[in-house]
Amino acid sequence: MNTRMTAPARRELVAALRERYAVATREEKARILTEFASVSGLHRKSAIRVLNAEGEIETGKPRGRPRLYDGAIQQALISLWEAADRVCGKRLKALLPVLVSALERHGHLQLDAKVKNGLLALSASTIDRMLAPTRAVACRPRRRPVVYHLRRKMPLRTFAEWKDARVGEMEMDLVAHCGTNTAGSYASTLVLTDVISGWTECAPVVVRSRELIVETVERLRQALPFPLLSLDTDNGVEFVNEVLVDYCAKHGIGLTRSRPHLKNDQAWIEQKNSTVVRRMVGYARLEGIAAGQALARLYATVRLFVNFFQPSFKLAEKHREGSRMIKRYLDPATPAARLLESKTLSPEIKTRLKEATEKLDPLRLLDEIRAVQHDLAALAKGERAYPVTARNADLSEFLASLALAWKAGEVRPTHAEKPRPAHTWRTREDPFESVWAEITGWLDAEPDQTGVELHARLQRTYPGKYTDGQLRTLQRRLADWRLAASQRLVFRDLHPASAPDIKSNIPTLS
Repeated sequence: MNTRMTAPARRELVAALRERYAVATREEKARILTEFASVSGLHRKSAIRVLNAEGEIETGKPRGRPRLYDGAIQQALISLWEAADRVCGKRLKALLPVLVSALERHGHLQLDAKVKNGLLALSASTIDRMLAPTRAVACRPRRRPVVYHLRRKMPLRTFAEWKDARVGEMEMDLVAHCGTNTAGSYASTLVLTDVISGWTECAPVVVRSRELIVETVERLRQALPFPLLSLDTDNGVEFVNEVLVDYCAKHGIGLTRSRPHLKNDQAWIEQKNSTVVRRMVGYARLEGIAAGQALARLYATVRLFVNFFQPSFKLAEKHREGSRMIKRYLDPATPAARLLESKTLSPEIKTRLKEATEKLDPLRLLDEIRAVQHDLAALAKGERAYPVTARNADLSEFLASLALAWKAGEVRPTHAEKPRPAHTWRTREDPFESVWAEITGWLDAEPDQTGVELHARLQRTYPGKYTDGQLRTLQRRLADWRLAASQRLVFRDLHPASAPDIKSNIPTLS
């Protein structure tokens, strides 16, 4: 019989057998060894070493990498994932060197050297694996209601006719912020995305007026860092009209449309509708001038955050093998990086892009985005009017909150559900309160000790005071200590520097 025993039971059995084994004859020792090996589950040679040993049985050190630094790397990764607005592991892997450098350059982050090296050495699959528990709590699937009105009046351009596209050929769409009811007047977002680089521009439209849409297109055209060559739209009446056709003809801009009921013809803009507009604004109903002002303030920051700090995939080629469609993608890169690699843009445009990259602070941009999202969420609920108070120049508190934001679930105020009241009371007295200072002293000396080892040490130090059933309570307190220690490793020696106002931190690209 090969039975497993608990460590306390094994220690009691060894204490009882050790004296008998020391004075036993050869035949008696053989019988004792046979019984002890059968009950304890130890190999016979291990049983001999245990019974011949003097003093307590020492447990081996845990295998693998030190837990404290693993926890620090994970906490730093969570903070950077939040600062990158929760991109996937492959995109985050490509962004980590740029993001860490930007945050350190602006004084928001100072990583321990061992933590930083370990963080930058993570593979994309390891990043996804480490973030899996965090994503399970923070992210929930959402319904995506979309309403389109299709018409046929303009020349067609299908998804297969973009092979020779150039920088400046863009798709255009209108995203409705009507909630679940299309009746009445509501705000919309006009979205333009470049097919080659993925550069995306958004602007609010308070009413679906032809003239207002053309006016918004002109404003976005002036803000683009490259010339606008052509526009491809769907078949909605807001685009298929004489006003837009005359505007494009006047400025030498090509104008085409997709096929009705085949939105894959506009795959690039459909992707940005989801990953930019819906991700930032959500699905609630927004109406009125206050909503338009809030959206305008949001998109002034989103255009910089998305185009400079949000890597995206780009399809390189695809082919069919039997019933399978094989796709190959280029490495993730930001739209700004793709524009810098373009051979068709002038050196002046690339110089402006490089200067803008050096001036931008990704954390300050994200803080501004979260602030306006609070306004939009409040406007959607009819709780208060825009605007809110100005943001603080010191972002240390916002940066520290990123490490724990995942525990609250969805952090975007435009998506977050009504929070439940926090559970702040205890139903039982903490059994380790009186000795916690002593335990933390042991952990400071040996931070990789496990809860089992600490619990056994407490039982030896205070006989009869702590039972085996209190092990899980100690392990939970130990997990909280490791989290706090990891935070100190990530944010140690961090001195927040005063930051300029967000509006003055947004460079002009046009």
